[in-house]
Amino acid sequence: MTDIIKAILAINPNAKVSVNAEDFEQITWLNGTAVISKADIQAKQAELQTAYDNKKYQRDRAAEYPSIVDQLDDIYHNGIDGWKATIKVTKDKYPKE
Repeated sequence: MTDIIKAILAINPNAKVSVNAEDFEQITWLNGTAVISKADIQAKQAELQTAYDNKKYQRDRAAEYPSIVDQLDDIYHNGIDGWKATIKVTKDKYPKE
C-alpha cells in the first residue's frame, strides 16, 4: 500500500507533516499545515496504489528491454524493423491491461 506521506503530499505538495510508523493516530501537522482527514488520505492511498498497480507492465517491460546501447546496436545491424521485432517480444510478453 502507498504510504501515508506519499498520499498526503499528493493531496497537498506543500504539507509539512510527521508520521510515526504509518499510524493515522500519530500524524503531526507542522507549520500550520491544514489537517487532511483520515478518509481523504486513505482514498488517495487507494488511488495511488491503483495507479501503481496499473503500471506493472511498464516496470516489467523496463526490466527486460535491452539496454539503450544494445538497442542502438540492434538498429545499426538490423534496421528499425529488426529493432521493432526485438522490442515487440517484450511488449507482447507484458501487454497493457
